[in-house]
Amino acid sequence: MGRLNINNINPHVRAAEYAVRGELAVKSEELRAQLNRGDTGLPFDQVISANIGNPQQLDQKPITFFRQVLSLLENPQLLEKEDVLINGLGYKTDVIERAKFLLKHCGSVGAYSASSGVYAIKESIAKFLERRDGFPADPSKIYLSAGASSGVNTLLHILAESPKSGVLVPIPQYPLYTATLAVLNATCVPYYLDESKAWGTDLEAIRSSYEKAKAEGVDVRCIVIINPGNPTGASLSEADVRAVIDFASKEQLVIMADEVYQTNVFIGQFHSFKGVLRKMQQENPGKYDGVELASLHSVSKGMVGECGHRGGYFELVGFDAEKAKDAAAAEGRKPDEFYCMRLLEATGVCVVPGSGFGQKEGTLHFRTTFLAPGTEWVSRITKFHQEFMDKYR
Repeated sequence: MGRLNINNINPHVRAAEYAVRGELAVKSEELRAQLNRGDTGLPFDQVISANIGNPQQLDQKPITFFRQVLSLLENPQLLEKEDVLINGLGYKTDVIERAKFLLKHCGSVGAYSASSGVYAIKESIAKFLERRDGFPADPSKIYLSAGASSGVNTLLHILAESPKSGVLVPIPQYPLYTATLAVLNATCVPYYLDESKAWGTDLEAIRSSYEKAKAEGVDVRCIVIINPGNPTGASLSEADVRAVIDFASKEQLVIMADEVYQTNVFIGQFHSFKGVLRKMQQENPGKYDGVELASLHSVSKGMVGECGHRGGYFELVGFDAEKAKDAAAAEGRKPDEFYCMRLLEATGVCVVPGSGFGQKEGTLHFRTTFLAPGTEWVSRITKFHQEFMDKYR
């Protein structure tokens, strides 16, 4: 027997199950290979892969714009012959402009980028999020990944501190979550969706699963929401989204919103967790400021359908900048005092830290008057805030 065998590999890997790519998927590929070899002994002449959302395998044509831009990024020398591209190959000017923009900011697609991704691409995503939700998005809080699955893997690795670290996962669910938690030796806390209500969330079922896990000593840290649902296809109502956010706020749970199917909505309407959270924060100042949200999206689904090109991102909302807290502690200051002192030193604008008035634990504020003449000093604060967050991120 070889050095590695089924009995001595990592037991957590052995315990992981991924039905979408499990035994049936493996068998289907074996049958496809038989057909490709000319085997006529099967009662069918084609294998249909209806087990996974893989549109281009099922003959969905790729969108020309994306493929043409990619071709120019892979072979920038083509840009030296713009007339041939436009007049001979049917490339449009917007394709060429986008390729030039990306090459200007990426340098080369064969080069390493910053760990969180190319900033210019993150800016494009931020603009998309602003159009979608009607609220600002910070490119520095966006992290590019090799598909949303890679982002899920990263986030769960961070959340899983010990075997008692628990994550609320909807059932039915995309098996990526249970499989990853099994490999990490963390605890999956299942909660059941309500089939009688079009697979909507049942807050009582969530609360019951949460309380049961806590009673068993599980440190429940996060709730996963797949919206629109996979495999159910259900889109949560705004009321459902609000209820989940309110529950997560009360129990101090990180929300992981898997929103990769957000353009695949045929019945109902998609409500992003980011958009609903921002509305709730406007309606109830201070109440939901501590909510921590990680929302994910992908190029694999929707009208794009580029599963094989592995593109995705996650956006973080509401997570603390611990480096700034550490720097404040080193100076013996409270975090908001530290911020206000740095603001004064950098801009000449003097404000008052919120801790001087009292504030809810876990929140940070400063108070300013609107009586100061002019508005130029406001832009100084804005510029300082961005630089401060970049420094202590």
